[in-house]
Amino acid sequence: MTANENTTLVLGGTGRVGRRVIQRLVERGVNVRVGSRSGTPPFDWEQPSTWADAFVGVKSAYLMYYPEIEWPGASEAVAKAAQLAVDAGVQRLVLLSARNQDEADRCEDAVTRLPVEWTIVAPASFNQNFDEGVFLEPLRQGVLALPCGDNADPFVDANDIADVAVAALTEDGHVGERYELTGPRLWTFAEGVAEISRATGRELSYVPITRDEFADAIVKDGAPREFADPLATLISEFFDGRNSSLADGVERALHRKPRDFADWVAEVAPTGVWNAA
Repeated sequence: MTANENTTLVLGGTGRVGRRVIQRLVERGVNVRVGSRSGTPPFDWEQPSTWADAFVGVKSAYLMYYPEIEWPGASEAVAKAAQLAVDAGVQRLVLLSARNQDEADRCEDAVTRLPVEWTIVAPASFNQNFDEGVFLEPLRQGVLALPCGDNADPFVDANDIADVAVAALTEDGHVGERYELTGPRLWTFAEGVAEISRATGRELSYVPITRDEFADAIVKDGAPREFADPLATLISEFFDGRNSSLADGVERALHRKPRDFADWVAEVAPTGVWNAA
């Protein structure tokens, strides 16, 4: 079998989870193809004409939909891309999904009904939303305002997610499994922000706001309304309490405990990423 036939495609290869997946695959000596608009060949979710070529010569693929698996229309796109993967001869698909979301469930159905080895990875909210994602700039400003109320979430480390995805891509024993990934305990956003405040020595606060207030704030910051409204809906639904429970996916997949949010905060704080803007 040639190196090309051993290729693993990683969609979203420059993202928070994808780049960690690539790093681990490269360390294992896997031939990796980065699935992104700047990749060779390119893959762009907004340009379906790019999808088929990206799967040619690929043995396994990590599927991550942009902007989010819960985004309206994601299931139709994932279904088409997954079918193209199977048509191209891809043998194994690992889908980055989400917990308790209707659109994510439809994406999972689109993959699991295909004649292919599949694994579903469905994580809680990423720790890295706080230092690499949408929560970072508000924390630098001192106030994180979200339409999440006082509901709790078992924040999970993107490194744990990447470890599970890589295991599913490269090892036996994960085919046909659905792994819900969470951290080891529940955190409200007020508790999470307080933990960052303690670690940084900064006065930080969490303010619960409505879905419409959040959308209006995003628009005021320059985002188009057609992006702000779905994002506000996505966040308010994801954190409405439906995911306020723990799952054992990390332990089942990796035979170890997931990393705790507090341990992650303690490691990140000295980097200065949460210093005042």
